[in-house]
Amino acid sequence: MRIASGFGMTKALAAAVDLGLFDYLSKVVTATTADVCRDLGLVERPAVMLLTTCTALELLESDGEHYRNSAVAEEFLVLGKRHYFGDYVKLKNVRAYESWGELLKALRTNAPTMWDPKTQDSPFEDISQEEAQLFYSAMRSISAYTAAALAKAVDLSGAKKLLDVGGGSGVYGIELGRVYENLHTTVYDLPSVAPLAEQAAAAAGMADRISAAPGDFLKDERLPGGHDVVLLSSVLHNWGPEFDASLVRKVYEAVEPGGTVIVCEVFVSDDGDGPLEGALMSLNMLVETSGGANYRKHEYETWLTDAGFTDIEFVSFEAAGANGAMLGRKPL
Repeated sequence: MRIASGFGMTKALAAAVDLGLFDYLSKVVTATTADVCRDLGLVERPAVMLLTTCTALELLESDGEHYRNSAVAEEFLVLGKRHYFGDYVKLKNVRAYESWGELLKALRTNAPTMWDPKTQDSPFEDISQEEAQLFYSAMRSISAYTAAALAKAVDLSGAKKLLDVGGGSGVYGIELGRVYENLHTTVYDLPSVAPLAEQAAAAAGMADRISAAPGDFLKDERLPGGHDVVLLSSVLHNWGPEFDASLVRKVYEAVEPGGTVIVCEVFVSDDGDGPLEGALMSLNMLVETSGGANYRKHEYETWLTDAGFTDIEFVSFEAAGANGAMLGRKPL
């Protein structure tokens, strides 16, 4: 029953975010049903239903009359908070929900349902500027939390220069830089995306430690060199095995001898029995990409070893966008 009704939880959360329920309760601290109806423009019957559902989901707390945000909602669902998750909820509701509704079609055709590969080159070809902004805002929230977890799980105290491949708005450089003050990050991403990294670095007071290198790893024969760490975070799951192997080879050529590659992903177990987050993310790649998947640990390890990396190590941790990192070393 819980699995079959799962979409109801998704829609209830999305509706509460769109209504600004958590933002409202953060400001007023506590409110009655009548207060919520008056200030959010609802009538009593649906308001009671939504408030009850959010309380059952442990997003709200209630004494039977008054409602307040739970600690989780206050940290992740209030606009302006460091790890605000609301834009990710909106993205899933606006962009992914309809595509998942055609999952059976994707399974039968082995083709994405979010976009048509017969008429488009990528899922971003025809999206509006508003949708694009929502996408990058959503990815920032996921990446910031995951990067903070990675900073605790992996020792980068000896690293000086990091290349973040497909680094988007540079969140990893910012979060890792908060912990490792000697680390300088180069964000390698499309020319249209690179300015986002520079803006974010300036806003975080790290313009002198984070720079952008515009490029396209789909087309460029080489990646920027001179780095002792290269990060691939949530990159490889977007593509098929053949391309992933070729990209890892480019990383091997780019990283300095003695340097490290870090693959940060939601890994699927070698037994193929989960975890659930990895399995669902892999299905998400089916509806969103033309060849991507979340792969089993040994597949990532094979790409690394075939490229020449040694001393392969897997570090487990829990975060919104990853359940671990696989590290490899380029021999001296």
